[in-house]
Amino acid sequence: MAKTNMTEDKVALILGGFIFLLAILNMAHEDVLGWVVSTNMWTDMGNAFSATTAGYKERIPGLVSLLLTYVGVTAVLSVGIKMLGGNVGRFVKAFTIVFFISEICFMLGANAHIAATPDAQTKFGIGWSIGLTTEAGFIVALVVGILISNMLPQLAEGLRDACRPELFVKIAIVILGAELGVKAAGASGMAGTIIFRGLCAIVEAYLLYWAFVYYVARKYFKFSREWAVPLASGISICGVSAAIATGSAIRARPVVPIMVSSLIVVFTCIEMLVLPFIASHFLYGEPMVAGGWMGLAVKSDGGAIASGAIADSLIRAKALEMMGVNWQSGWVTMVTTTVKIFIDVFIGVWSLVLAWVWTAKFDKTSGERTMHFSDVLARFPRFVLGYLLTFLIMLFICVHADWQAQGKSVISALGPLRTIFFTLTFFTIGMVSNFRKLMEEGIGKLAIVYVVCLFGFIIWLGLFISWLFFHGMTPPVVAA
Repeated sequence: MAKTNMTEDKVALILGGFIFLLAILNMAHEDVLGWVVSTNMWTDMGNAFSATTAGYKERIPGLVSLLLTYVGVTAVLSVGIKMLGGNVGRFVKAFTIVFFISEICFMLGANAHIAATPDAQTKFGIGWSIGLTTEAGFIVALVVGILISNMLPQLAEGLRDACRPELFVKIAIVILGAELGVKAAGASGMAGTIIFRGLCAIVEAYLLYWAFVYYVARKYFKFSREWAVPLASGISICGVSAAIATGSAIRARPVVPIMVSSLIVVFTCIEMLVLPFIASHFLYGEPMVAGGWMGLAVKSDGGAIASGAIADSLIRAKALEMMGVNWQSGWVTMVTTTVKIFIDVFIGVWSLVLAWVWTAKFDKTSGERTMHFSDVLARFPRFVLGYLLTFLIMLFICVHADWQAQGKSVISALGPLRTIFFTLTFFTIGMVSNFRKLMEEGIGKLAIVYVVCLFGFIIWLGLFISWLFFHGMTPPVVAA
């Protein structure tokens, strides 16, 4: 692999920004992304795929749109792999299989008997459905990824070059910023409240979470500081990114954050399969609490944002059925994303604090005593800048009512691509979750700490903090 100073954060910022710029051309009536495939709810498989916009639907069959999307997404990601110094040829070969399996999984989850909410059954002429919405495709992709990883390890190894869940989800988050900016413009007062409350929730949760996990790991499980710091960061805060960033800050051996990260991925899969359904059952009347809970409880960026998206759909369907209230989509996801973004921003600050503490207190032989502002910038998640920029650009544009229609045309072009990147995230998270290999690496003791801290404390404290800051808030109601 060629040496490069590019990181997945920087590449996600560049690629997500490029996609956003293509979409914003819609405001000049240039529909350059309308050919991207959109996966529809279906009973006839022939109607599962279509181009995104009406003009392209009339000219391009759904399967052709799917193939064009594969070519376009592969080309964009190949540029990113080249920037990262990866082998583009191997990536393309593996990604071809990953892309089509992911899309088939999402299509299967979009079957009306699985996805249709009760109010949509008549439209599709069916008498029953599970009612999971099309986001059920995310779960199908995750489960299939896990099955391949654990039952077909040779195939999983052959596809490893294309399994980059963090890159996929960070691109999706950059895109998501634009969508949420348009939504926020329609209810800017509520968006401001969400941002303020999300920041407060993160500061409180961060300080309580990290201290508790670090104390338990050191006091009761006798881990060294080298292990306890990445473990506390990974379990309590932001999963893989936090474990790697803080492990680097204290100069831990590479094996430490890698093993912690492997464990995080496994538990992220479990949380994604369980927590959104618990939230929809008990919190359908408190949707914003559920969104905050997903952000505080699920540890990876991909897992948290996708869990928020699933909870968003499940809760809206449940509220419509039980309460007769039809809330706007995206607001639960916005709370989850806001919480996770603040966590990601704070990782850089926390890494700086830990690096200073280690050089000043525990690693005095290195001769380094002073940390500089450049260290904060070096650890700042670059893709967060993309999220903030696309959010603020679309918010600024769409605050003016005359521009809201054009803003909606932008996010209509971005929506299918965001779904594609989320689906890739789910599938590849499953693909890197090899349970047998993790057990061989001897992470049983780490797993016990994770179970004790996550299920004994963090999930419930996260629910309490989310309730404290988001109780009583609800999304805007869809106009009749």
